[in-house]
Amino acid sequence: MAPPSPSAPPSLTLGYVPGATPAKWARVWADRHPDIPLRLHTVTAADAAEEVRAGTLDVALLRLPADTTALAVIPLYEETTVAVVPTDHHLAAADEITAADLDEEPILLPLDDVVAWSSAPGESIDHRPETTGDAIELVAAGLGALIVPQSLARLHHRKDLTYRPIVDAPTCPVALAFPEGPPSALVEEFTGIVRGRKPGSSRGQAQPAPKRTAREKTLAKQAARAAAGKVARKPTPGKRRRP
Repeated sequence: MAPPSPSAPPSLTLGYVPGATPAKWARVWADRHPDIPLRLHTVTAADAAEEVRAGTLDVALLRLPADTTALAVIPLYEETTVAVVPTDHHLAAADEITAADLDEEPILLPLDDVVAWSSAPGESIDHRPETTGDAIELVAAGLGALIVPQSLARLHHRKDLTYRPIVDAPTCPVALAFPEGPPSALVEEFTGIVRGRKPGSSRGQAQPAPKRTAREKTLAKQAARAAAGKVARKPTPGKRRRP
């Protein structure tokens, strides 16, 4: 019988939706844990939560709202919602716009739309592009405007397109999600990095120092006073003590 194969080395799989940027946290992870790979995978906004539940991903950066049943969720930040238009569009003349500015504009609504805006402005075009990338192509062709989180507008940047913040639009939340229950040590370490914990300060890693007894405190004080007395009595080289 062949000997059993050695167990796979530990690793952490992080999924992230388009527009999310885990690079900063990945660099910190690589610095702290060079022997434990952090495997990065892009995942669609619609599939992110289910892939965490299925165990395909250990943790994910996903967009809310989403079905987070059986998941622990840590809100991270909220993105500005913007309108993508051609650079020569009349809305490009302003630094920012309102929803009312889009009321008579044709609006492209891709099937992977992630902006939770039930009363979105504008006139929805009957044809729904399959992806945001497809919708961007139609915006460039002059068929309408596109409402997306700012990071997606940046991700699909083109020289012939620009975007403007919609000041009264709902924001687009991004969160960290992992299975409910006590997290694994690697998931706990990654969430600590995301929350800005310093090395060695993650919960559960460091045990509190045992409390000293009254006698130990007294002995420590006596030792400190004795050490201070020795320093005070020690003459400084090159100087004479006063008589």
